[in-house]
Amino acid sequence: MNHEQLKNLQKLKDTSSELAHDWVNYWKEYSSIDTWQFWLNIAFLIIPLIVLYFKLDRSKAFHIGFFGYSAHIISTYIDGYSTRFGHWKYPYKIIPLLPINMGLDTSLIPVVIMLVYQWTLNKKKNYYISMLVVASLFAFVFKPILCYFELFQLSKGTTYFHLFLWYISGGLLSKWITNVFLHFEKSSK
Repeated sequence: MNHEQLKNLQKLKDTSSELAHDWVNYWKEYSSIDTWQFWLNIAFLIIPLIVLYFKLDRSKAFHIGFFGYSAHIISTYIDGYSTRFGHWKYPYKIIPLLPINMGLDTSLIPVVIMLVYQWTLNKKKNYYISMLVVASLFAFVFKPILCYFELFQLSKGTTYFHLFLWYISGGLLSKWITNVFLHFEKSSK
């Protein structure tokens, strides 16, 4: 590593560290456990997991769980990228050091998509049409409600339609990744 690279790396490290401290201070001031927003985010994290515990078709637990894990990872990547580059932001968080919204990305969105996926499997319904409905509800109903209560903010020209496309992309990728692994499993028998 040359001197210029080391200098740039140290500058990035210092900036990152300073930003982390700023987020913690912001969280303590505006988003900590003494705010209703914090507890709503906790509810977004815990309630869907409780619902999943009771509603999961245990005969397909690994299949649906793999699908849900894929949805969780994709949701987290999309949210991490979009918050990091300023397309949207969450003024209130459970954990200040993560750019994502823990309750939405690790629980609410994946669990809803998992339960819809499970429903399409069990009722032999069209997943793609169901995903269009879910993506529409998240993008055009749920996120505007979050914006109204200042729990979510769009930036840099990002629109609800962009969110819709992200939800569709995440839902499609989750299904396709799951289908690839199901194909591997079936072809090995």
